[in-house]
Formats: sequence, structure tokens, C-alpha cells
Amino acid sequence: MARPSAKVLDRGMLPSLLGYVLRRAQSAVFADFDATFSRAGEALTPGEFGLLVLVDRNAGLSQMALARALGIDRSTLVPILNRLQARGLLVRRDSPTDGRTHALGLTPAGEKALMKFAKLVAAHEKRIAAGLSATETRKLIELLEKVRDRARA
Repeated sequence: MARPSAKVLDRGMLPSLLGYVLRRAQSAVFADFDATFSRAGEALTPGEFGLLVLVDRNAGLSQMALARALGIDRSTLVPILNRLQARGLLVRRDSPTDGRTHALGLTPAGEKALMKFAKLVAAHEKRIAAGLSATETRKLIELLEKVRDRARA
């Protein structure tokens, strides 16, 4: 028995709303990110990747500074740090300048994993931007930064 053809869903005004289109794009991008890592036998979220990059590029970064940079609160950050530390990718050391804080760093295994993760992310980025020229990609990033800045104002 043939299935009836699927009716095209009327989305009304939604496709004209920037937030709606951004959210749908984010969902698609995150799904591709997840599929990329799953195919490689890895488990990592976009947020975890960003965190590892920030820790790698900013030796001794404090948890509070990292939370601010990621735009999340400390209560959200701590479980992520715990997961990455349990996986042997991240280490917390006592801060040499402030005994009340931790200085974050990657372990040698974390540094090695980040190199692999960066290659996976590069392939993912290439795939999701395949329909855009380099100029269009830069412009899109610039425009999205403007939207973000305005939304925060």
C-alpha cells in the first residue's frame, strides 16, 4: 500500500525569524559534529571542544575565566571539567597566584587528543561550509558576531 505523500508543513512566519533559522542551523551543525565524532569512535561535544581549545591556548586559565569566556556559569562548567578530567584530557592544578582557584591545563593525552579532534573539526567545518565561498564564510561569521553582540547589548 502506497503511503500518502507527506504534506509540506506550513511554518508561517517562522522562516523569516532570525532566531528560528539560527536554531535550525545550529541543530544541523551540531548533528553533523556529533556524526563526525561518532564515525571516528570519539565522544565530544562542540562545547567540550571549545573548552579544550581555550585551555590549550591559555596556559593556567582559571575556572572562572574559562566560564566567562564560554558564557556559562560555574555550576555548568564544573561537571564538564570533571568529565574531561576523568577522561584524562584535563588537569586542575593549584593556581600559583591565587590559592583559592585552579589553573587548568591539558594532560599530554589531552594535547594528543586535541590534535585529533582539531582534524575532525576541520573536516566537519569543510563539510558544513561546502556551499559557501571563503568570502561568504567570513561574511557569515562576521554577521553572526554582529547578531551575538547586539543580542548581548
